Amino acid sequence: MNITFDELRNIKHQLPHGSIKRIADELNLEEQTVRNYFGAHHLENSGNHLEPGPNGGIVHIEDETILNAAKRILAETVHQSASN
Repeated sequence: MNITFDELRNIKHQLPHGSIKRIADELNLEEQTVRNYFGAHHLENSGNHLEPGPNGGIVHIEDETILNAAKRILAETVHQSASN
């Protein structure tokens, strides 16, 4: 999957407090691994590849597991907000 770096960071910034830990716990990963998945300086260490381009460049994501967990949490947040 390809996504712009800006889009990836936007997803991270929309996550509620504690989501990085929640994702790490659910996927049996270190929190730093999840942070690196969304981060600029350690992106290559996460298995993602950054190509220069507009909007921060294009990130090629090999494994979407963390991204899917983040999107699920965002969907839960939207659903909870709509219920209130």
